[in-house]
Amino acid sequence: MPSLIEDYAIIGDTETVALVDRTGSIDWWCVPRLDAGACFAALLGTPEHGRWQVKPTAEVTQTRRAYRDHTLVLDTEFVTDGGVLRVTDFMLPGDDGPSIFRIVTGVSGRVTARSELIVRFDYGSIVPWVTATGDGLLMVAGPDALRFHSVEPVHPFGRTSIVELTLDAGESRAFSLSYYPARSEPPLPHDANAALTRTTAWWGEWVSRCTYEGPWRDEVIRSLITLKALTYAPTGALAAAATTSLPEQIGGVRNWDYRYSWLRDTSLTLQALIESGYVDEAIAWNEWLRRAVAGSPGDFQIMYDVFGNRRLTEIELPWLPGYEGSRPVRIGNGASGQFQLDVFGELLDAMFTAAKSGLRNPRGHGPDLLLPVMEHLDQVWDQPDDGIWEIRGPRRHFTHSKVMAWVAYDRAVKLAHHIPPDLLPDEPPVDRWAATRDQIHSQVCDQGFDAALDSFVQYYGSTQLDSSLLMLARVGFLPPDDPRIIGTVEAIQHELVVDGFVQRYPTSDQDPVDGLPAGEGTFLMTTYWLVDNLSLMGRHDEARALFERLRALRNDVGLLAEEYDPVNQRMLGNFPQAFSHLAFIVSAMGLARTDSTG
Repeated sequence: MPSLIEDYAIIGDTETVALVDRTGSIDWWCVPRLDAGACFAALLGTPEHGRWQVKPTAEVTQTRRAYRDHTLVLDTEFVTDGGVLRVTDFMLPGDDGPSIFRIVTGVSGRVTARSELIVRFDYGSIVPWVTATGDGLLMVAGPDALRFHSVEPVHPFGRTSIVELTLDAGESRAFSLSYYPARSEPPLPHDANAALTRTTAWWGEWVSRCTYEGPWRDEVIRSLITLKALTYAPTGALAAAATTSLPEQIGGVRNWDYRYSWLRDTSLTLQALIESGYVDEAIAWNEWLRRAVAGSPGDFQIMYDVFGNRRLTEIELPWLPGYEGSRPVRIGNGASGQFQLDVFGELLDAMFTAAKSGLRNPRGHGPDLLLPVMEHLDQVWDQPDDGIWEIRGPRRHFTHSKVMAWVAYDRAVKLAHHIPPDLLPDEPPVDRWAATRDQIHSQVCDQGFDAALDSFVQYYGSTQLDSSLLMLARVGFLPPDDPRIIGTVEAIQHELVVDGFVQRYPTSDQDPVDGLPAGEGTFLMTTYWLVDNLSLMGRHDEARALFERLRALRNDVGLLAEEYDPVNQRMLGNFPQAFSHLAFIVSAMGLARTDSTG
């Protein structure tokens, strides 16, 4: 049985991410990038599906771990009756290829440690050919290969590779595991201590660029580091999470692949990066976004892989039993083919955020997208869609979707006044955009608001609530003191809040709006949206109290999943979740502004 989701930490090199649990087991690693096949997949199965564990052979009486300062260098200390052993795990950003380093150090006493390496390519389905090299192993299967470097002898044990070593205080040994294409020559082993020095320096330089100096600075930096780890540096894309198929309900079927980049993240990502001083990352993300939506204007997807590819065919992996029996395990994401109006609003809001921040695309793309995208939106804004939550039921006129269409027209009008005329191929129809914006606003207020409930509703004609309605004030659709916003927030607090945390929407077997069996955890991102709404409404004490409750959910190394189960008090969903960390950063910065202005 795998560890609890919150018992995992991550290491990464801005191209791929590995998950390390408190027992010293790396249970998830996709190579050569974070949306590629996993060579360690024990997270979704058993150790036989691939893992790498390093820990003492004696009983561990206490485990403590932490990242070194503001880095992704993870130290895990195991306390035994015979002494204390430290395992230092990290990956070196900007290297020739993904490599995991593990330095094992005796801290006190004498401790015998055991390394157990089980490599299974293609999500645990392929056992590689293994060749001994004298200083480790070569493991090859199809196009993929790994080089394991060890100064200690490696012993085969079935289809497992074992290394045992005994260390006194002050002694250390290092291991490395490096990916390379099977058609290429194996890489030479790195000096692990030199790699550690370079890795620490790399993160130190990166963190030094952070301009945020407000409250919760250390936590904000940890979330920024997590976002950097989830970024695929060669393209600038930000993946929503490092994992696939971690369940939104233990034993349930809501298990999705989140190792892709959602257009929905664009505006929030730019806001977080720009406000914290990471302009280069904001530019790279903006460039990736514009490349991804190229082609027939407006005919873009809601998500892409980290290269910007569109084909994310969803398939199931029957050989994996799933996290705690949560099946099916999926790779790819069928929602990539859905029609969602909200992405138009996110795209235009991101374009406006970039423009008003003076963010210039060095390759000159940008303004030329405005007119063709809006021409496409003119044809589709009044159509039903699949909604922000990628509901796999019938299309509806979701209120949030229509509000985000309003955002698109509103930001288009503002952009048209902001962009120099010589950068636009034709004169924008600002008056028509403004008229359509006002038409959508009137329609939403008329058909998306239920007077009896004193609240906006999930979709036209519905009496159900939806936490996406918390976006209305945040995007400026109505002011936060509007009685309809106040009524909506209070209705959501009454109907969708469980032990202080917000559910996305009601899930019921009697009314399966999303076409799936009922049940999931509370959603961390939307709970942060409630923090933002309370702050905007002037309810600052409530906002700060809820924010502190959310802050307390971060695991011992500062990471957040997608959801939280308040009944069983455990994290749910893919991990770590970019949107949870983005929302944390934005809420923290918003509360900081409130504190500074009174």
